[in-house]
Amino acid sequence: MLPQAGSRIASLLAAALLVSAVAGCASLPGRDPVRMNVVGLEPIPGQGMEMRFNVKLRVQNPNETAIEFDGVALELEINDRSFATGVSDQKGGVPRFGETVISVPVSVSALAAVRQALGLMDERAADDVPYVLRAKLGGPLFSGMRFTERGTLDLPALDSPVR
Repeated sequence: MLPQAGSRIASLLAAALLVSAVAGCASLPGRDPVRMNVVGLEPIPGQGMEMRFNVKLRVQNPNETAIEFDGVALELEINDRSFATGVSDQKGGVPRFGETVISVPVSVSALAAVRQALGLMDERAADDVPYVLRAKLGGPLFSGMRFTERGTLDLPALDSPVR
């Protein structure tokens, strides 16, 4: 029984070292970060009281090796509240020193839209509304990539006349 326990521990140790080596390769020095930006938003049909949009993301790869992905997930927060989420099983790649545009359908619940509208009408809401976009490109084994983009949306004042 003792030799079996030893072989299990050796197997677990070997697996842990393999995982560490693969994870280390993903963060090799000299690799520039991949950029992801929202470049478009198109309305699509929804169900019931939800709103749906195709979010277009431009992925830029400033590195010497291509990136392959298998699946995309994203979440958009506005004013520190979850606003929209979406996933896509799209497969593709970003060439070395290249870029590609990915479309991800997202859903916005009626409740989230009402909460945001009420929050924007609040007197404390400034012209600049903070947002956070979190996205993930899925990849083979341990090579998925996560992104976070933060910024502000410059909204016109609600009480100013439209010209």
